[in-house]
Amino acid sequence: MCTVIVSVPESPDDPIRVLAVRDEDPGRAWDPLGRWWPELPDVVGVRDSRAGGAWLAADTDAGRLAVVLNRADLLPEKVATGSRGHIVLDAVAGRELPDEPRTHGFNLVEIGGGTARVHHWDGAAVRTVPLGPGVHMIAHGDVDDPDTARIAAWRDAFGAPADGPRWWEPWLTALEETTAVAPTDDRAIIRDNRAHGYPTLSLLVCAASVAGSHADVVYGELVEAGVWNHLDLR
Repeated sequence: MCTVIVSVPESPDDPIRVLAVRDEDPGRAWDPLGRWWPELPDVVGVRDSRAGGAWLAADTDAGRLAVVLNRADLLPEKVATGSRGHIVLDAVAGRELPDEPRTHGFNLVEIGGGTARVHHWDGAAVRTVPLGPGVHMIAHGDVDDPDTARIAAWRDAFGAPADGPRWWEPWLTALEETTAVAPTDDRAIIRDNRAHGYPTLSLLVCAASVAGSHADVVYGELVEAGVWNHLDLR
């Protein structure tokens, strides 16, 4: 039940900005932002230690970024055999999404070439939604879904990012303001999902800027899962 915010500028020459909050089982090991894939030497990302894929990854020299969020699907447990994290690596390597991914449902945010889009996979069909200029929020449903409580509550709190090298700071301030609600509240972005039947809590935050043939990503971990603390992303 991760959350991703994307700011798409009016001009394709300006950078697309991303803020991504990862929710995961704290008992599932991950590796922090780094270059973990020898076969993809220009790719930096947050690696799932168990399956080897990525939650978020970027090809820094090609200007491509992808991040995956879980989504409900129609597939029985034994049918889906692939790792959603490898869909992320395929995306930043420039490989097209298959018509029928062998994974459980996901929302894949994909950025490159001055455009942003979200692929929705529910086990029946892949739908691709281009993101127009403006600020968008994605969670476990559709883009800017008004029926998703955190989107309805907070989408308008995330205005355009700032200029300058620490452009993400206003978004971190907005993110901190969302913690006025409890992490178990359905409106929360920094979340404790155990009350909703999932063993996942918010663990870390990444911010990314993608423009032309270059991508930059910065990273910070929460000291305690599901509990906000000031983050110095780097």
